[in-house]
Amino acid sequence: MLGEYRIEGRRAADISASVERAVGSGDLEPGQVLPPMRELAEQLGVNPNTVAAAYRTLRERGVIETAGRRGSRVRSKPATTGREYIRVEVPDGVRNVADGNPDRALLPGLAEAFAAAAEQSDLAPVMYGEAAVEPELARLARADLDADGVPDGPVLATSGSLDAIERVLMAHLKPGDAVAVEDPGWGSLLDLAPALGLRPVPVRIDDEGPLPDDVRRALEAGARALIVTDRAQNPTGAAVSATRARALRAVLKKHPETLLIEDDHGHRIVDLPLHPLAGVTHHWAMVRSVAKAYGPDLRLAVLTGDAVTVDRVHGRQRLGPGWVSHLLQRAVVRLWTSGAVDARAVAAAYEWRRDALIDGLAKRGVEAHGRSGMNVWIPVPDETGAVARLLHSGWAVAPGARFRIGAPPAVRITVSNLAPEDVERVVDAVAAAVGPAEVRRYV
Repeated sequence: MLGEYRIEGRRAADISASVERAVGSGDLEPGQVLPPMRELAEQLGVNPNTVAAAYRTLRERGVIETAGRRGSRVRSKPATTGREYIRVEVPDGVRNVADGNPDRALLPGLAEAFAAAAEQSDLAPVMYGEAAVEPELARLARADLDADGVPDGPVLATSGSLDAIERVLMAHLKPGDAVAVEDPGWGSLLDLAPALGLRPVPVRIDDEGPLPDDVRRALEAGARALIVTDRAQNPTGAAVSATRARALRAVLKKHPETLLIEDDHGHRIVDLPLHPLAGVTHHWAMVRSVAKAYGPDLRLAVLTGDAVTVDRVHGRQRLGPGWVSHLLQRAVVRLWTSGAVDARAVAAAYEWRRDALIDGLAKRGVEAHGRSGMNVWIPVPDETGAVARLLHSGWAVAPGARFRIGAPPAVRITVSNLAPEDVERVVDAVAAAVGPAEVRRYV
């Protein structure tokens, strides 16, 4: 059953760690069946409840799965094997259009903002017991949310979008619950769900966001949460339109117990209006990160939602990091109020690059998508072959496997650093590597 590998340990934590080490090293392979709990308990000389606790921990971490009488086995894609490892090594001389980073030239300088924040902190140091959120950060964030039609709710600061989403999921769901996720979707989120012991249920998307019928089927089948990217969807660039938002709200209205999480990381880099879905379910959250507009190293996102959700997240945050540094919060306030980023100019810069690439590919008979943000999604018949051929021609693109569950093969190109003279070369390389799109479909 396990070949030569022997699970070790006397405590549940040691047993689970032994299995997880073996999965990480490859000694236990995906799909490999684990011993029945009583059998392993006898081998280790421990109580069966100890093994049961170890297996439960492994399920919650997404390392193993249990299939009733068929027993427990290593997941086919365990959470310990992150999608971030599905990447292309970029040799010298090859252009990297795979990394998903913003254009460095469009990011503001940080020295002045942090100097001002540090001076403020010198005058009024933040001590234990003070409010977790800088008042001016909350005021400015709430004003932006109000302007975009996001329902009223308290504001909290978290350490980035993924931190906020994880905390919201943990505030309402338990291991084994199903959560509806976009497919294709953000690779880190597709890793996070099984790592929390949740079951990701794929929902197909098009240029206007998640397909309502797929969302309806997922919720009717028991999914307890839905995660939607409102704009600049990664990897496809989809943006929820007004028509699609109405259709999705109609679906959610029939499932008011659904936990709705909206990710608007495209705020301040996208010129398309926001069409929020919040307001029709009992529990909801909206997350806005500053990473894309102001820099990935600014690990700060603003979270709002219904009072119960935000209170639960805040309470759990107090027992961990406590709060997001007020020095960082004050620096972000300074960046917001100083006009360090011209949101319209940034959005326009990404837009012309996307449109130039998509239009160029269309003239060559190649289908591509990118309604907003900094990425273009290109369906391909042979993902591995396309990635290899593009690498050979001098372009490193992101394999679609990092972002897919059941969606068809594709590659992602980040347009952030493409100059006008680059676009035609990329179009030629992609057209040669992929070929016309007579039979490929986006969803």
